[in-house]
Amino acid sequence: MKKLIVVRHGKSSWKNPDLADHDRPLKKRGYNDAQLVIKAFKTYFQQPVKMLSSSAKRALTTAEMFKEGLEVSDDYFEVNADLYTFDVSELLEVIKSQSDEDDKLMVFGHNPAMTQLVNFLGDENIDNLPTTGLVVIDFEVDHWKNINNGKTLVTLFPKMFK
Repeated sequence: MKKLIVVRHGKSSWKNPDLADHDRPLKKRGYNDAQLVIKAFKTYFQQPVKMLSSSAKRALTTAEMFKEGLEVSDDYFEVNADLYTFDVSELLEVIKSQSDEDDKLMVFGHNPAMTQLVNFLGDENIDNLPTTGLVVIDFEVDHWKNINNGKTLVTLFPKMFK
């Protein structure tokens, strides 16, 4: 069995229009929403999990908050520049290339790729994976390269807790 946990980065700030997209930080709402989702996710969460984050500041900050809140060790945390993508095919390629030693994978990235991914792999349609939205999908396979037709187990969106 493989379990994929998909998290879209928190709400980002557009305060400085001259900042490159990759360097945009979270805004206050992004921090607050992450705390709400982390608290709710603790009910479902079990170690170990390999965390992979986009290198973009907003995604990496979100991932680091989850890492700390879920008490995941540095050994299970990795920044992958290839996750700074908006293309679902590129996102899926990174996921399918992961080591089969890791049965649970938590990926932090960007829309529209994240919404397209959960709809392609899961069995529930999600119109839009909101910022800091989290989706858990289970697969009855032994290899990441074979993930397909998964079962959507959990959807947690910040608005559920406000």
